[in-house]
Amino acid sequence: MSGMLTSVEQKNILELLGSKDSLFLIPDYQRPYAWGDDECSALWDDIVDFAVTGNSFNINNEYFLGPIVTFRNESKKLEVIDGQQRLITILLMLRAFYQDMDNFSDSWSREIRKNIGRCIWETDEEGRPDRDKLKIDSQVVTDDERNELAEILRSGNADNMKSRYAANYRLLQGFIRSRSDRHDKSSTDFQHDYSKLPNRILNNCILLPIQANTQDAALRIFSTLNDRGKPLSDSDIFKVKLYKAFSDDGRKDYFTDRWKELETLCGRIFSPLKISCPMDELFNRYMHYERAKAGITDSTQEGLRSFYERGNYRLLREEHERVFANLQALAGFWRAVADQDEGIFSEQVLRRLFVLDYAPNAAWTLITSVYFMSNKDAEGRLDDAKFYDFLGKITAFIWTATILGANSHNLRTPLFREMVEILGGHGVTFGKYRFDAEELKAEIQRCKFNGKKKITRSMLAWWLMADKEQPLLLLSASLETEHIAKKGKINPDMYEMLGNKSLLEGKIKSSAANLDFTDKKRYYIGIPSLRKAGTQIHELHCIAGAKGNFNAKDISQRSKKIIEGFLQFVAYNGLTK
Repeated sequence: MSGMLTSVEQKNILELLGSKDSLFLIPDYQRPYAWGDDECSALWDDIVDFAVTGNSFNINNEYFLGPIVTFRNESKKLEVIDGQQRLITILLMLRAFYQDMDNFSDSWSREIRKNIGRCIWETDEEGRPDRDKLKIDSQVVTDDERNELAEILRSGNADNMKSRYAANYRLLQGFIRSRSDRHDKSSTDFQHDYSKLPNRILNNCILLPIQANTQDAALRIFSTLNDRGKPLSDSDIFKVKLYKAFSDDGRKDYFTDRWKELETLCGRIFSPLKISCPMDELFNRYMHYERAKAGITDSTQEGLRSFYERGNYRLLREEHERVFANLQALAGFWRAVADQDEGIFSEQVLRRLFVLDYAPNAAWTLITSVYFMSNKDAEGRLDDAKFYDFLGKITAFIWTATILGANSHNLRTPLFREMVEILGGHGVTFGKYRFDAEELKAEIQRCKFNGKKKITRSMLAWWLMADKEQPLLLLSASLETEHIAKKGKINPDMYEMLGNKSLLEGKIKSSAANLDFTDKKRYYIGIPSLRKAGTQIHELHCIAGAKGNFNAKDISQRSKKIIEGFLQFVAYNGLTK
């Protein structure tokens, strides 16, 4: 690692920020400032616990605040790769002290205030600050309120501002003022005692500036460290590479604007999936297209960063135009899926996409991404009939393989092979992975479709949309597994059979779950007198309207219909032998 570094030297805050050549830049590819009350309060409490110890404070004691990873760019500024959250919060804290000490007359306190100023602004040879020349500049393109940081550091005023910078500055001001407002601030004795805290922050709070010799080196160092703040994701690293490539083409503004749009879009369409980094999910789905394009069928799937960093990030450097356009197109496709866009997809396709939203794993999103990238026309559209058949085929395969015991890892080999076939212009057949019809029938009859298995909801979603009278539901419908007959009214085995289960809106289930069927069906149909709407599940309306009760015979017959219907679906898609 030593060959990557220009310097690694522990420094206190005054040594680091007060140095004339310490001009920091938060580059435009970084994430916005994200610390809130909890993080700022924790930092303040830690510092106060360390620095405020009455007369027992030892001037040789140190409090380590963490690393700051940078590299010096062509403009001679220290570009911050890691430590933005901590660095900005320290500067906001120092600015709040500087503001609160404005009228101090004690000579020692004035010297400390002068040292604080050296950390915030560039100074002349006599140490006078130029408030228009800040020691830090943020160029984060996705931070609409970054200019408020500069204004706060210039003026010390955050009134009428709504950014995180302003909220945290006011919070820190409150902490600081609580230490002074009850005292006579004109007293030089008080001023002298008050100034011990900011002095100890400047001289005894330690940072570890790690200055790399290149941006790539800084990123590699960063990836080995634990940050107290929010670490960069894989896609943040990829953004750096794309940003540089587009900048070299003279298209920096084009890229930063489009990246911001893409990030916002991915946040909307992937966040409901509880994915920690939506942009990483987009790069993951796209990665499988590039893997298939390269003919890779190896089921030992490498990590996201490992794939893209091949050849020193060749894809993102040399093919940045094509890759970025493809990422935008793929995000647009998944937006249309998430929005159930009737202008893009027919109802029959939307119904199959609805079913796949209840898939037992996310494997379908990967092969569907490859299918879209390989078959889209110039306008980014797919042939509706062929796409409909494709969705049916992968539904039948994934559902069946899962019933037979496959997990997402086991599915890689057949799916990766089919992805390569798609890139070769062939249809998806799973020809080498057909299922024995009798074995499947026996297994599905033995299978316990209990509530803990994801395949249970998957089967119920498939059966729901197999009903041609069932209207298309929103993906946001929040459907849960409902037992139609009440527990205790039938034997336990029958209670857990598919025939006794349906999907049902969560709000209706919460009211009907513990009721006898004769009472449940009122909620299925709806209770106008209580202003309770009924379910949108067509089959439950039919069951509630036709039956006085729902018994063991009904459960057996319905289970048989679901299983036979599914076996026919699998056979129709050519997956049995």
